[in-house]
Amino acid sequence: MAENRQSHDADAAGFAVVDVERSVRTGYPEVVYCAGKTDEQAERIIAAMRERGIPALGTKARESLAERVATRFPDAAYDRTAKTLVVGTFCARENRTGLVAVVCAGTSDLPVALEAARTAEFFGSRVEVVADVGVAGIHRLFARLDDIKKARVIVAAAGMEGALPSVIAGLVSAPVIALPTSIGYGASFGGLSALLGMLNACAPGISVVNIDNGFGAGYQANLINKL
Repeated sequence: MAENRQSHDADAAGFAVVDVERSVRTGYPEVVYCAGKTDEQAERIIAAMRERGIPALGTKARESLAERVATRFPDAAYDRTAKTLVVGTFCARENRTGLVAVVCAGTSDLPVALEAARTAEFFGSRVEVVADVGVAGIHRLFARLDDIKKARVIVAAAGMEGALPSVIAGLVSAPVIALPTSIGYGASFGGLSALLGMLNACAPGISVVNIDNGFGAGYQANLINKL
């Protein structure tokens, strides 16, 4: 098994092994988590993927990395808010299907929510982003509820006490993926309060991803949307 894996995977300068056949096993290519990597390391991994015709999605990517990659790959697209970097196309915009609603409580939650949105879009889902509809001004949520109900799956991103997913799950028939963010004051404990609140939600139909894991929420939403 090890010999077979090594013969197919790509070595990126000795510090990473690119899983070039992940799409064969799972239907989707490997994604590059850029945080904790130097710009050079992340660039070399992305380059190793593109040399084999694999479209690359980088998450938690710095702008300095995006600028570096763009000089090598002119088609690179960087979202400064979401901190996502896309090089190559996995699914063209006109071929995206279904509908994922990415809903966030406040503007401060938007970076993590957009990471989820860009991830789902990259893998082929049509996405509608609904921003700044948290429970502090719950009338704003009701004003967009008809749009949200059209979605096959909903990502609800919130910090503070993390109440938004519970409210939405009590109003819709679609599955809700709760996405806790690290936004909040001291007692939010960097998103832990939101995470625990979402895990303890009494509304059924909610699943929860890790704090600030927009990629995980977007990936799961795409899988559900594609069923």
